[in-house]
Amino acid sequence: MAEPSRNESDRRPESDRVDGDPPNRQDRAETATFGVPDMDCPSCAGKVESSVSSLDGVEEIDPQVASGRLSVTYDADVASEGDIAERVEKAGYSVEEGTTARVTFDVPEMDCASCAGKVETALDRVEGVTSYQTRPTTGSVSVTYDGERVSEADLVAAVERAGYEVTGATGGEGEADGSGADRDSIWTSSRALKTWASGVFVAMGLGFEFLLVGANVRIGSLVGNELLLADLLFLLAVATGGQAILRNGYYSARNLNLDIDFLMSVAILGALSASLAFGEALYFEAATLAFLFSVAELLERYSMDRARDSLRELMDLSPNEATVKRGGGEETVPVKAVEPGEIVVVRPGEKLPMDGEVVDGESAVNQAPITGESVPVDKTVGDEVYAGTINEGGYLEVRVTGGAEDNTLSRIVEMVEDAQSKKTEREQFVERFSAYYTPVVVAFAVLVTLGTPFVFGVAWPTAIVYGLTLLVLACPCAFVISTPVSVVSGITSAAKNGVLIKGGSHLEAMGAVDVVAFDKTGTLTSGELAVTDVIALNGNTEEDVLRCARGLEQRSEHPIGEAIVAAAGEVGVDSEEAGSIEEFESLTGKGVRATLDGTPHVAGKPALFEELGFDLSHVHATTDGGVVTRTARDICERNDCLDLLEETVPELQAEGKTVVLVGTADELEGVVAVADEVRPEARRTVERLKELGVGRTVMLTGDNERTARAIAETVGVDEYRAELLPDEKVAAIRELTGEAGGDGDTGGVAMVGDGINDAPALATATVGIAMGAAGTDTALETADVALLADDLSKLPYLYELANDANGVIRQNIWASLGIKALLALGVPFGYVPIWLAVLAGDAGMTVGVTGNAMRLSRLRPDDA
Repeated sequence: MAEPSRNESDRRPESDRVDGDPPNRQDRAETATFGVPDMDCPSCAGKVESSVSSLDGVEEIDPQVASGRLSVTYDADVASEGDIAERVEKAGYSVEEGTTARVTFDVPEMDCASCAGKVETALDRVEGVTSYQTRPTTGSVSVTYDGERVSEADLVAAVERAGYEVTGATGGEGEADGSGADRDSIWTSSRALKTWASGVFVAMGLGFEFLLVGANVRIGSLVGNELLLADLLFLLAVATGGQAILRNGYYSARNLNLDIDFLMSVAILGALSASLAFGEALYFEAATLAFLFSVAELLERYSMDRARDSLRELMDLSPNEATVKRGGGEETVPVKAVEPGEIVVVRPGEKLPMDGEVVDGESAVNQAPITGESVPVDKTVGDEVYAGTINEGGYLEVRVTGGAEDNTLSRIVEMVEDAQSKKTEREQFVERFSAYYTPVVVAFAVLVTLGTPFVFGVAWPTAIVYGLTLLVLACPCAFVISTPVSVVSGITSAAKNGVLIKGGSHLEAMGAVDVVAFDKTGTLTSGELAVTDVIALNGNTEEDVLRCARGLEQRSEHPIGEAIVAAAGEVGVDSEEAGSIEEFESLTGKGVRATLDGTPHVAGKPALFEELGFDLSHVHATTDGGVVTRTARDICERNDCLDLLEETVPELQAEGKTVVLVGTADELEGVVAVADEVRPEARRTVERLKELGVGRTVMLTGDNERTARAIAETVGVDEYRAELLPDEKVAAIRELTGEAGGDGDTGGVAMVGDGINDAPALATATVGIAMGAAGTDTALETADVALLADDLSKLPYLYELANDANGVIRQNIWASLGIKALLALGVPFGYVPIWLAVLAGDAGMTVGVTGNAMRLSRLRPDDA
């Protein structure tokens, strides 16, 4: 029977993560994870989920087909683990006995695909391991295991049997010590020193063999073969530079891995054996392999460290300590020791250690590390702040709202790390291809070695060199790593610019979309009503109109009233200036009525004023120098009158605005237009997307036809669909997806919405993009991509980054495959020396694809 796993509940997939209990959740809610090994398809998961969901007290179910696990959150007062296990068994599936746990190890030396392969093989041999994820791009491995059958120490021993040191652990019995993140410079490591010594021996050997030929004397014999001074130097080069290679090759053989370490070890030992067997010295070839491959490894690790640095920068944003108010004073404590509800003090220039709410002070806070906003945001009492942001100038006291492992920054880092496990279609293709590539090239090497002496008449030592050269080319490292290193570079670069991409597959899909669909409210518009126009009538000023409107609306709870009150406040009309208010009355569906300073006033729809007998087709609005003049109605023949009914009101409504008239029982004082304002960056965003290659932009809204048309014309989308219910938005997304050609490389639809109300449409689209998701758990969970700042202008950056990432991945895959194929075909004809195979086919391509991927980190939003 499975026991509740704290670790597992903490690391549920994003789509089911819960941060804080919802209102209907009881205090006895617990989460248990069950091993259901036979639940290995979506249909199986559906049966299990259906059976378990019928049990009273079950709140959330997460069937994970890939790992054969079932995570269930339930009310412990109503249901038990035994009840859940029984429901699983009634669905036809057995439940593994034992306690499921999960741990993540720091394995910094695991920095390539072949390294990961050895670790995976070692973990496969440990009984009780249910699943694992190796991440060479971050040097970590996450393992899910049965805590009753295997311990964390057993897992560490398995990794070390693969030849790699574990420097830290999180999520299990251990705590990360940070050593996995901070790595000594590769250029001063012991491997580097041995490599440089090997290079010196190679250079000296070449000097004696080609320059100081007379000094290249015989110094003895080796297994009956003459040994010259240069040969001895080459052997010393193998001994110093080849130690790590042969050691790793041993672990590869021990774990039955046909990887680059094993192949290079075979090549080096093969060259030495051929020298002894045929009497023709191949010591230079062995020394060249040892030295150049060691250099290749150093370059590869340096390149990988550069890729890892982008993620480390995210991790380093949050400080390790916080100043907390305790016991009447201040105390500096580790961030992990700060509890929700405590007050932390943040002084000018310091980073905010936790998510929270400002309870004292005010300051400008630089949120660029989290949201990508280029301008600091003013924060005062009641405002939300995020861990990792920087207090620019003032003093702040912040009430902590979440634990250290549950703040916005932690969730972003976790999602960026987890994004590596969601492999793209190209990555899956490359892995399938590489499983066939290496055996085929090794077979080709054997064929060339045995066949060239007969076909081309070459000597056996030369044929062996050809075979060894092909063994060097048999490793698929360069093109296996070409996709993940590009994905990590793109995702971490996006995160630092305020765009959270929750998986390489979403990055890949975003670069292929042909249609971008926008929600209106909160996406193309600000989502908050604001006064856009004030037209003063009959001798009043705009301030007079807003003063009366505020007096009438300040007791109203309608959003239109709130917008009018806010606008009045902006021009200096406060509640005292609005005058005394008596006999307030809300006229449902029409407006409001009240007595202001003893005079009855009305505010509401034009239809309300028609009912009161006003002539809206003939209203005086003459101005002189910007001030309304007090002139009699009879001067209207001078064209200073408005036809509100046929002209002014319809014109404002055509722009998507709501019209409110203000007046007394005898006189119309003014017109106020209110609208959900279009975001300033919306039109430029749409234009930029079209410039970048988006074929079609569409607005989907539940608003009325007139408003939708006005907004669509303002922002410049190609088409709009109005008065849509949520299920109709979903239908529209499906229709657009079909018209775009599907998804992935063949097209698709990106839906941009607020991440909550548009959840069904976001989930249906090829890529769902949530607006303004910083600190909003639901938005982070709903969408495939989250724009952490409420900034629509990040959308073109996302599309451009995704396009560039897809281009870089294609370049990396085809370049690495093409160059290896070209070199392999040239080997039997003697055109490719073994040193070229090492430098161009392995080291050169690995460094090349990594460097090409790092170009993605240079891309910045237009406003950056």
